[in-house]
Amino acid sequence: MDEFTHTPVGYVRCEDKRQDLGPNYFEERKGREAVLEILPEFEAGLQDIEEFSHLYVLFVFHRSTKTSLIGHPPGHGKAHGIFATRSPHRPNGVGLTIVRLIMHEGNKLHVIGADMIDGTPILDIKPYTEGDKIPEAKGGWKGHKD
Repeated sequence: MDEFTHTPVGYVRCEDKRQDLGPNYFEERKGREAVLEILPEFEAGLQDIEEFSHLYVLFVFHRSTKTSLIGHPPGHGKAHGIFATRSPHRPNGVGLTIVRLIMHEGNKLHVIGADMIDGTPILDIKPYTEGDKIPEAKGGWKGHKD
């Protein structure tokens, strides 16, 4: 398999420094504010980003120290395959989230809904667009207590 490396384009700045997530973590993060601080050499890439209300953020689970192919979501009794979960214990340690953009200020993006911790390396940012909406999308096991 080919090896690859990525260079962070920035880092998350927020009050949350915890590593262990509780069962309500994803509900808690919905209203949580954070700043996506983009490195100066990538700041030009933020031009016109304020025209979008929401952003995809690809990031690294930089504090995850283990890998598993089975995930145990907090507050859910049943185990699932890692690719059917949001667990940080992934083969490549890459995370994806959607945040609401509040303000673009120089190299900083003020957002709400970040489910990352302080210091998280950001790999990429992409706009969430109308074309991304999938009305018939199903939520899988989410919402089911087993």
